[in-house]
Amino acid sequence: MKTHAKLILAATAAALLIAGSAMILTVQTAKATPAYAQKTGKACGYCHVNPAGGGKLKAAGTKFQKNGHKM
Repeated sequence: MKTHAKLILAATAAALLIAGSAMILTVQTAKATPAYAQKTGKACGYCHVNPAGGGKLKAAGTKFQKNGHKM
């Protein structure tokens, strides 16, 4: 293999390694729990801005949180 091709291959591999590491390190676990939806009978979107749950809370979600996760 020519030196130029090896350099391009090494740079590409390094870029992929950095991008992959960044993706792994920035992933956040959801703090929402489907068990709360089962426990309360409410959809995740009742408390969360995102209808799928997780992330920013609506007023109802904040109230639920401050009340010790009780309705």
